[in-house]
Amino acid sequence: MTVWCFGSINIDHFYNLGHLPAPGETLAASGYRVELGGKGANQSVAAARAGASVRHLGAIGADGDRALAALLAEGVNCDYIQRVDGATGHAVIMLDQNGENSIIIEAGANRKMALEPILAAMEQVDLADILLLQNETAFQAEIAEAAMGRGMEVIYSAAPFEIAAVRAVLPYVNTLVMNAVEAAQLRAALDVPFEDLPVEAVVITRGAEGASWHARGTPDIFVPALPTTVVDTTGAGDCFTGALAASFSMGAAPDEAMQFAAAAAAIQVSRPGTSAAMPRRAEIERLVLTT
Repeated sequence: MTVWCFGSINIDHFYNLGHLPAPGETLAASGYRVELGGKGANQSVAAARAGASVRHLGAIGADGDRALAALLAEGVNCDYIQRVDGATGHAVIMLDQNGENSIIIEAGANRKMALEPILAAMEQVDLADILLLQNETAFQAEIAEAAMGRGMEVIYSAAPFEIAAVRAVLPYVNTLVMNAVEAAQLRAALDVPFEDLPVEAVVITRGAEGASWHARGTPDIFVPALPTTVVDTTGAGDCFTGALAASFSMGAAPDEAMQFAAAAAAIQVSRPGTSAAMPRRAEIERLVLTT
């Protein structure tokens, strides 16, 4: 079973600060680094390190060689990544001393890819394959519809939250993943209980309060957040979702997959970075066994 991730590829620029700037405030950074990012690339790396076979669908610009090399180094199949005119997507990430962040994203190539090559690539999927997608690219609804039409399990991270995008994608989703803020935004926008959404399951991540699984006709599942020292929360949700998909791709039941994903996220936030901080399957399993 393969995890196909249709998602963004960014070049992340990290700036370490004593505190996040107030309006009009200028701060000197105490540290700076560049690494692979984007919600799609983060989820691909998280799933691959967690043991899944991963293929990425996305786009880079003329400056994207470093990002492409980073994905390939993680064992992600990049045969279907397009190279388009202009720049690769990028993000400016400001981190305070408590690991909290503020992020600015420029979509770049993520919004310039062509639809037809992606649909053509999806002719290679198997019935049991999984599709991961998020809200940082063009064509989310078209790709989700194509995936569901081919019998794939569709896992959708409704982030960054855009109600128009969520409305368009929801009819083609099996599992909807949101953090608590996004869940509140969705509830306010649609004014319906989660059990009335056209999806099979809803996963809500709540940071230090853990995560929950809600599916029709089955008991809710709650997994607590594992004790950890928080260094950087950037990409924690992507780590959880990628690990969740990886666990499902290897036949795990929802309760097992949720525990695995919670352990992965606990490890990831204890390290600096996004994709570079994603844990590997062996260390996730060790943490699951000791908790």
